Amino acid sequence: QVQLVETGGGLVQAGGSLRLSCAASGSISSINDMGWYRQGLGEQRDLVAIITSGNNANYADSVKGRFTISRDNGKNTVNLQMNSLKPEDTAVYYCYLKHITDTRTYWGQGTQVTVSS
Repeated sequence: QVQLVETGGGLVQAGGSLRLSCAASGSISSINDMGWYRQGLGEQRDLVAIITSGNNANYADSVKGRFTISRDNGKNTVNLQMNSLKPEDTAVYYCYLKHITDTRTYWGQGTQVTVSS
């Protein structure tokens, strides 16, 4: 079993920055993808950014150039630096880990990000 714990959400004004962190613990495969999804009120959960254990990153078009994902394989952590935040970035952000070998997927409990205009 794998546990994911997110920290760093909060309230920020438009144009501001926040940094989300996620720590994974438990039976973690060394080959995995980690990343972030988000879900706005009444909306589906969408990919924000994902990074492989080889440090290849992909971003949703809506956050490219503003958000940066990074990871520390030794500490099993993934971070999301969010700059130039917009009100439309308001959502619950979920940390995500997927084992590539058996495709098992794990989710954090979510952290609220609210961007005021």
